Amino acid sequence: MLTVFGALVPVFLLIVLGFVLRRMLLKQDVVWIGLEHLVYYVLFPALLIDTLSRANLPSVPIAGVGGALLLAVLVMSMLCMALRPLLVRLLGIDGPAFTSVFQGATRWQTFVALSVAGNLWGDLGITLASVAMVAMIPLLNILAVAVLAHYASPQRLSWPTLLLTIAKSPLIWACIVGLTINLLGIPVARPLHEFADALGRCSLAMGLLVVGAGLQLEGLRRPGAAAMLTVMLKLAVMPLIATALGMAFGLSGTSLAVVACCASVPSASNGYILARQMGGDAPLLAQILTLQTALAVLTMPVFITLVA
Repeated sequence: MLTVFGALVPVFLLIVLGFVLRRMLLKQDVVWIGLEHLVYYVLFPALLIDTLSRANLPSVPIAGVGGALLLAVLVMSMLCMALRPLLVRLLGIDGPAFTSVFQGATRWQTFVALSVAGNLWGDLGITLASVAMVAMIPLLNILAVAVLAHYASPQRLSWPTLLLTIAKSPLIWACIVGLTINLLGIPVARPLHEFADALGRCSLAMGLLVVGAGLQLEGLRRPGAAAMLTVMLKLAVMPLIATALGMAFGLSGTSLAVVACCASVPSASNGYILARQMGGDAPLLAQILTLQTALAVLTMPVFITLVA
C-alpha cells in the first residue's frame, strides 16, 4: 500500500503544480503549446526508445504477460466502441468527448507502472513491465490515433489519410526503433544512451505539468457522468479483464501481479497531449486523468494484493 501510494502521490502533485503554474506564473498559452510539442515529439519518444532497446525480453514470460495485456486492450477497446451509441443517446457525448473516454479507459501510465513494479519486484518487475510496454504501447497508439482521426475530426478521414496519420505518430516510430535495436542487438554508445535517458526522465514531469495546465478545477468539483464512467472502466473493469486473461494464460505470482499493476494504473498523461494535437476533448481527458490518479491510490493496492 505505501509503495503504491508513494508512486502515485508525486504524479498527482505534478498535475496540481501544472495547474498552479498555468494560473500564477506561466500564463501564456504559447508556453504550454511549446511544452506539448516538446513532450510529444522529443521527450516521450526518447523514453520509449531507451526503455524498449534495453529491456531483457528473453528472460520473462513474454507470451503470457504480453498476450494478457494485449487482449485486455482489445477487449476494452471493443467495449468502448459498443458503449458509444448509449453514450451518445443517454449522455449526449460528441465525437471529441468519446475519444477522451476511449483514451481514458484504454491507455496506461507507463512511468507509474515501471515505478511500482520496480519498487515491489526489483529488476524482474521492471523487465515484466517492459514486456507490457512492448505489448500495449504500439497497439494503444494506433487505436488512439485511429479513434481521434475518425471521431475528433469534423469530417471522417479516408482510409489512406487515416493510415498516413497513424504512420506519422512519433510514439509508434519510437516503439519500432526501440524494438529494432533490442531484437537486432544493435550496440548503442554510452553517450547516446545517457542522452536518451536524460530526455526520457524529463518526459513524465513535463507531460503531467501540461496535463495540470489544462485542468478545469470546476469540472473536478462536479465530475460528469462521462468522466466517472471512464474512471470505473479504467480502474475497475480493465484490471479485472487483464487479470482474468492472465490467469487463463497460466500466469501466477509476480507475473500476474505485474499484469494487475500495469492494468490498474491511471491512463497516460501523453494521451492529453495527443488529444490537444488531434482535436480531442482535452479538458475532459485532463479531468479523467486527475480523478484516476487520485482514486488509483485506493484501487491499485486492492488488485495487486488480490493476485500477488
